[in-house]
Amino acid sequence: MRNIWTICRKELGSYFVSPIAYLLLTVSGVVSGFFFWVLLSGFVIEGMEMQMRGESFPMNINEQIIRPLLMNIGVIFLFFLPLITMRLFAEEKRSGTIELLATSPVRDLEIILGKWFAALTLYACMLLMPALDFIFLFVYGKPDWKPVAVGYLGLLLLGGLFLAIGTFISTLTKNQIIAAAVTFAVCLLLWVMEWTTNFESGNWADVLGYISVITHFDSFAKGVIESKDVVFYLTGIFVGLFATARSLESLRWRS
Repeated sequence: MRNIWTICRKELGSYFVSPIAYLLLTVSGVVSGFFFWVLLSGFVIEGMEMQMRGESFPMNINEQIIRPLLMNIGVIFLFFLPLITMRLFAEEKRSGTIELLATSPVRDLEIILGKWFAALTLYACMLLMPALDFIFLFVYGKPDWKPVAVGYLGLLLLGGLFLAIGTFISTLTKNQIIAAAVTFAVCLLLWVMEWTTNFESGNWADVLGYISVITHFDSFAKGVIESKDVVFYLTGIFVGLFATARSLESLRWRS
């Protein structure tokens, strides 16, 4: 556990001594804040128009602001997460320190978990930026807090899966741009696979729909925890980290 924490702390330090972490935190906060402003403005305008027409006000903050915002945050971080993982192992290979890492007495699992936890910690810090928007809602509105908590759990699991995939892809190349591009492409495919069920039927379309991460995130956005969705994300994280271990093992043998 000590080695995992040491590696995690080293990786976090490398993020925050460079502009990477600050740039990601700032941009993600600005973009998520823009989406929040658009949703909130639409909600207020619709409410005012209904009052002017003398209609009732059956509006729901959770359904009209929180749920769409959680989905939008998932899309936003789909673009940013590859920027977190692209350097984890690609930078080690580019600088030549991967051989030193591969021949060190530290176990592969400790290296992988240390780097993955560092990436997950930075991602969690990024999630704190849109949390400020939710605090604004709780100060001036009366939303249900449970969908927000469940939605954030879903975002953590979703991010953990994407980070595990990105960690594996980072072991395959020394070029950070390639690592980021391939990670984004794979994560985007996992996001849009669910679209095939809209115009195709059959077992293969059902399988693609089930593999799609959006299928399993939708219940979290509604404030519902389904065991099958939790198992899906945890299994995906395990597979991604297991593939990373096998890739790192091959590097160790070549070293």
